[in-house]
Amino acid sequence: MPKLSVHVGARIRMVRKNRGLTQEQLGEKVQQPQSYVGGIERGEKNISLDTLERIVEALEIRPGDLFSSYIGLQSKDQIEKDRLIDYLIHLLTGRKLGEVATITRLIEDVLKAYDAK
Repeated sequence: MPKLSVHVGARIRMVRKNRGLTQEQLGEKVQQPQSYVGGIERGEKNISLDTLERIVEALEIRPGDLFSSYIGLQSKDQIEKDRLIDYLIHLLTGRKLGEVATITRLIEDVLKAYDAK
């Protein structure tokens, strides 16, 4: 079973890429060198809670988002599903409430169509 640091690092990498940031750009935001960010993403570095807090603030996520779905080994499909869900959240975060409500209804309609098949 992979270590929690590997899981958290992979989640940081996924979210960073979804935000269109390089390791260097994230490093600048959290005041750490790119090599350190790379080590975190590979699960090689144990990071302090202070660094973790700076990372979640830079990525504009909740701390729990890095720990979600931690159940050990994940399939490639589950990893891709998590990436897409995070990307949808990122797309919706800056939208107004009415826009999010409309998009939610559209998603519900699409899912009903899928379920009806």
